[in-house]
Amino acid sequence: MLSQGEEHVLDFLGNLKRTHYCGELRAKDEGRDAVVMGWVARRRDLGNLLFLDIRDRTGIVQVVFNKETQPAAHAKAEQARSEFVVAVEGKVIKRQKANPELASGEVELVASKLHILNNAKTPPFPIEDEINAAEETRLRFRYLDLRRPKPHRNLALRHRIILEIRKVMDEMGFLEVETPMLTRSTPEGARDFLVPSRIHHGQFYALPQSPQIFKQILMIAGLDKYFQIVKCFRDEDLRADRQLEFTQLDLEMSFPRQEDIFHVIEQVMVRACSVVGIKTEAPFPHMQYKDVIRKYGSDKPDMRFGMELHDVTHCFPEEAKQKLQIEGNVFALAAPGAAGYSRKQLDELTEKAKSLHARGAYFVKVAPEGLTSTVEKLIGAENVKKLAEACGAKPGDLVVAVSAKEQIKGTEAAALIAGQLRLHLGEALGVIDKSQWKFLWLTGFPLFEWSEADKTWVSAQHPFTGIVDEDLEKLESAPWEVRSKGYDLVLNGYELGSGSIRIHRQDIQERLFKALGLSEEQLRRRFGFFLDALTYGTPPHGGIALGIDRVVMLLAGEKSIREVIAFAKTTAAQDLMADSPSEVDEEQLEQLHIRVTSHEWSFACPCGGQWSVLFEKQYRKGGVELSTSCPTTGNRVGLARVDASGHWEARHKDRGTQEWTDRSGAEASAPKA
Repeated sequence: MLSQGEEHVLDFLGNLKRTHYCGELRAKDEGRDAVVMGWVARRRDLGNLLFLDIRDRTGIVQVVFNKETQPAAHAKAEQARSEFVVAVEGKVIKRQKANPELASGEVELVASKLHILNNAKTPPFPIEDEINAAEETRLRFRYLDLRRPKPHRNLALRHRIILEIRKVMDEMGFLEVETPMLTRSTPEGARDFLVPSRIHHGQFYALPQSPQIFKQILMIAGLDKYFQIVKCFRDEDLRADRQLEFTQLDLEMSFPRQEDIFHVIEQVMVRACSVVGIKTEAPFPHMQYKDVIRKYGSDKPDMRFGMELHDVTHCFPEEAKQKLQIEGNVFALAAPGAAGYSRKQLDELTEKAKSLHARGAYFVKVAPEGLTSTVEKLIGAENVKKLAEACGAKPGDLVVAVSAKEQIKGTEAAALIAGQLRLHLGEALGVIDKSQWKFLWLTGFPLFEWSEADKTWVSAQHPFTGIVDEDLEKLESAPWEVRSKGYDLVLNGYELGSGSIRIHRQDIQERLFKALGLSEEQLRRRFGFFLDALTYGTPPHGGIALGIDRVVMLLAGEKSIREVIAFAKTTAAQDLMADSPSEVDEEQLEQLHIRVTSHEWSFACPCGGQWSVLFEKQYRKGGVELSTSCPTTGNRVGLARVDASGHWEARHKDRGTQEWTDRSGAEASAPKA
């Protein structure tokens, strides 16, 4: 950065007007006067000639400063450094040798005047497409990271995709209606973000996990076709394709058939794909949930390669099942060209399967000279042959079969494990055709799923999901057989969106609530206003929500949605640039009548007593180890890891007297890290 004595070099923009964007100058502009504005991307000083590459969001143009013809501009350019903000006046000329790597590479700008509008510190990483900076560093300096061409392209692509979605929704007669950001907490499958009310002490708003109830109310209100590009919030653990706040295309229709909603979304996706030159054809194929689980071992299957699953339970005789402790079914697949896997590779595959909760993994190598198997002694040569044939294995293939350690009511546990191995082997063997775009509609989902914690059947979707008409009679007697009118759209192994035809009849809604064991008091507390709305003539309706972030991520060729969100959070749910979440002033908490309580850990002491440790802040990486001495034995005892600035207190309960001893004293504050 410039010293105080050099601050006079900075210029004012005044009435200077940009005439061209840097990356848009072309050979047709030769001979024109131009004014460009942007950042200094690169500086090359060759003595009498000094070159500055000037960058804006459209790209880069090379600017030439000639000491002999424009000495004042040249002298000013000598002061410019990387990331200085500048404006350049000059004339466009053809370059003697074009630079094919730049869109503007046929021309350059001969500068007559340079305006240095602001200076800059040296950035922590180069502002280029390919950098080695850690993601944490990039997110901390996101305003610099976003200057790079790649994030610019991703955000521009996001804009074009959303614009195209809005166009096609408008063409199909949908109205965009905004729904509230501050609403009430309702159970929708994830934790709500709560917003305390200053006016209504002790009461809270919730940020919407989705506009689900409001969009159904819009159908009751007669809007007929609603859509919204909407921000939603879920307080859940993060991963590469999930954020606390995310964007959806949300839509609802009145009097729809399932096919009507499919048609709308297919038009949306065909048009969205066309933005990046990908040609897709509608209608998309359909599969039933139970079939896709047995065939691909996933409810979001990647259809770009084969390696389909097969039920090979019949290849394992009862005696072999007992010795291998097999319960439930066995599923297998044929991995092409993997018959040459070494013992070490098979062991690694076995460990992978066990990490997915497999009871065991069983292999058959298919070679031209015959079959070899790790389970031949147990199931016999004839069953080994049947196993290979059942999977359609060819010479050079490796048959991989798995059983599950624990069965899952209502689904195929072994198939789910085999499905994960299918994806793992597909990547490892390079058989996934990444040039393909394979859409799939999934239907026939079970309405209920088994909750191991509650030992009962619970709603697999939200409780307003429609029920397949012919399954209504099983709602009370065999809920595990009841299918919903839900559907998912899948692309290349990613779930893009889910939706359903809703329950619009009060009698059916009441039966479902009763099947879920919800009392009248619970219903009024959770859904009171919505239940009232249902009594005023609710039309048949249905809809879907499509994940915009995932759509853009896939079309941009990225592996993380953080690359297509301007200000993303880390997997630790932090905005490193804004240092969020953060503590707030005591005065703000007092206005809301909120008190932040200490965190408490309780655990046994080696002496047989008990420790209770209270501390201000939760453990964060980089915290310090707290320790103190046991009052009974005098030995040092490790207590906890807390943030270095957090105050802490410890108490010890004697095993015999059951009396507490305060051990905070002089050790109350953790030392600085």
